[in-house]
Amino acid sequence: MTDRPLTRNIDLNRGPLDIAGYEAADGYQSMHAIAKGLSPDDVLNIVKTSGLKGRGGAGFPTGLKWSFVPRGDGSPKQKYLVVNADEMEPGTFKDRLLMEGDPHLLIDGMLVAAYTIQANMAYIFLRGEYIDAENALKKAVKEAYERGYLGKNILGTGFDLDIVLHTSAGRYICGEETALLNALEGRRANPRAKPPFPQVSGLWGKPTIVNNVETLCNLPGILAYGVDWYQGLSRGVDHGTKMFGVSGKVKNPGCWELPLGTPVRELLEGHAGGMRDGLELRAFLPGGGSTDFMLPQHLDLNLDYDEIGKAGSRLATGTMIVLDDQTCPVGMVGNLMTFFAHESCGFCTPCRDGLPWVDEIFRGFEAGTGNQKDLQILHDHIEYLGPGRTFCALAPGATAPLGSGLKYFAEDFEKHITEQRCSYKH
Repeated sequence: MTDRPLTRNIDLNRGPLDIAGYEAADGYQSMHAIAKGLSPDDVLNIVKTSGLKGRGGAGFPTGLKWSFVPRGDGSPKQKYLVVNADEMEPGTFKDRLLMEGDPHLLIDGMLVAAYTIQANMAYIFLRGEYIDAENALKKAVKEAYERGYLGKNILGTGFDLDIVLHTSAGRYICGEETALLNALEGRRANPRAKPPFPQVSGLWGKPTIVNNVETLCNLPGILAYGVDWYQGLSRGVDHGTKMFGVSGKVKNPGCWELPLGTPVRELLEGHAGGMRDGLELRAFLPGGGSTDFMLPQHLDLNLDYDEIGKAGSRLATGTMIVLDDQTCPVGMVGNLMTFFAHESCGFCTPCRDGLPWVDEIFRGFEAGTGNQKDLQILHDHIEYLGPGRTFCALAPGATAPLGSGLKYFAEDFEKHITEQRCSYKH
């Protein structure tokens, strides 16, 4: 057993294990456990009991999500599993590490998920810029076919699974699962109306589960070592471990697998080494660019979905972006608004027109032409772009750093107006 089920095989100097090395490290034990008689319902109950939550950002219970797929004799025969490996959230690089470092772990997890929902076809929707991950996955998929873990009648179970690796052109909107499905079908990556949800009518109208890379990588350990082991890994109310990252002006930026419930301070000051010499922490985004700012007073909170949520932000991808005291917060928020405006799919008016307007206002602040009316427009857009006002969560996600930035850094916004310049650049 191990206390690092996601990264125990990763050695970036050595490169990923081949299939023989992965098997020697207890790999593909989940499929062997299934071959010994576990039914799809058995596996579903194990995953439900484990308490595994989706690691793509929403934190929705994985087993519950799977349970919405139609089952039984009257259900559609064709079902699909789709892996969201597009990873476009600013500041997020955890899935890249997993795919480059241990691609067989992802395939192992895909086998568990596909068997549970009885999908015989699976797609990995991979960000096109992830060339090293693409090469690692291609090799791993080929080895898995040769070893009999993919294809027909896997390990004599009667279960078939084929995997197709699809390299994406890459758009942030593909983090929304129905937009991803449209892109996979060769359409424009616009989100779909829900209901119906993908679990009932997804890829080409068939029941489909879309899971994040890290989510699926948790599954082999749960089946190999059991629910009690998995739940015992965490230090808080949520179960298992989590990939946590830190970027910004810290001494040791990077990504680590840690127990859920690890204090923010331990991640930032222990693993990331604290701020660089001469700098102080001013704020941080706890889970990527679409989360609300948190302050030094939040350092002793635990990295749990509920605890971070109750404090006014989201754990989301668990990849922290740090703001130091010598970097302009207005410029940081403006940079995120430029990104979100560029990544809008253009489907709904608030997002298509509102985000570019917000971006233009920030450009005015930087150019020294901002005024109080612009500031009020930004405050108005927190409501205009908020939850329930747009077709998907892209624009509401953008309002997280915008709204919390206006709240916590009001003095900096005012100085951009009164001094007609960014004081951090002079």
